Amino acid sequence: MKIGLILPMNEADGPGAGAWSRIRELALLAEAGGIDSLWVYDHLIFRLAGEPEDGIHEAWTLLSALAAVTSRAELGTIVLGAGFRPPALTAKMAATLDEIADGRLILGLGTGWHEPEYAAFGYPFDHRAGRFEEALGIIAPLLRGERVTLHGRWHRVDDAVLIPPPPRPARLPGRIPILVAARGERVLRLVARHADAWNAAWFGFPDERFAQRHADLVAACEAEGRDPAMVGITSGITVDSEAAAGGRPGAPRCLPSDPDTIARALDAWRDLGVGHVQVDLRPADERTIAALVEGRAKHRGDA
Repeated sequence: MKIGLILPMNEADGPGAGAWSRIRELALLAEAGGIDSLWVYDHLIFRLAGEPEDGIHEAWTLLSALAAVTSRAELGTIVLGAGFRPPALTAKMAATLDEIADGRLILGLGTGWHEPEYAAFGYPFDHRAGRFEEALGIIAPLLRGERVTLHGRWHRVDDAVLIPPPPRPARLPGRIPILVAARGERVLRLVARHADAWNAAWFGFPDERFAQRHADLVAACEAEGRDPAMVGITSGITVDSEAAAGGRPGAPRCLPSDPDTIARALDAWRDLGVGHVQVDLRPADERTIAALVEGRAKHRGDA
């Protein structure tokens, strides 16, 4: 099982974490420690009830910079808001970043959920599932090297093609993998139709929520005539240094930053057939990354 780290992107994730120099420093530390993948999340502004207005740097720009300064870890978005960028452009950007990263990109996509940022930046928030369906119908075939014409309700492309074609080194045959974060029936059907991997979040140890969501994915695959085993399973888990004191809002049932507990949780996820976990450290700093690296070493998967 692969162990990934969600990189900090603003002060809420850790002291100084909003600065590129700090993001780069922690990314290189995690990569040197053996972490398998590095992830960024995609938001434009946070306007949550009862909380101060906040924001982060643009995700794709950061990931491109990380592609240039790292050398081994896979790089992913968890997840890119499909409504923030035209789908054909998203595919073009992915092909370019994968070239910079020497085939290490995982393109994570989702419908988006935070309406205030859509309004603030002038993006439509209606019909998100329908817009997402059309977007995937453009992005996925373009990344397979196909020419695409689609005249949809929300998106239109005429004989779109990626030139140069999406590169993949000989050691990594195939196309850029698409990961979709989803839990509703309609979007799970899109996972079954288009995605290489599915993401569920957020958890500590596996629980009944994950079991139900996974069962829903299996049902969606069966409805689409796809073998569920062909969809990789990934899970976002939260490790919070304040978990012993009850955790923080937005991080229910999170794990403490204790290497032994982290290792036991990783074992439990692996035993369920999960192939990749993305770990959200709160805060993300040298101490918590060291705990994650130690937990990874104690995890049976590395035995």
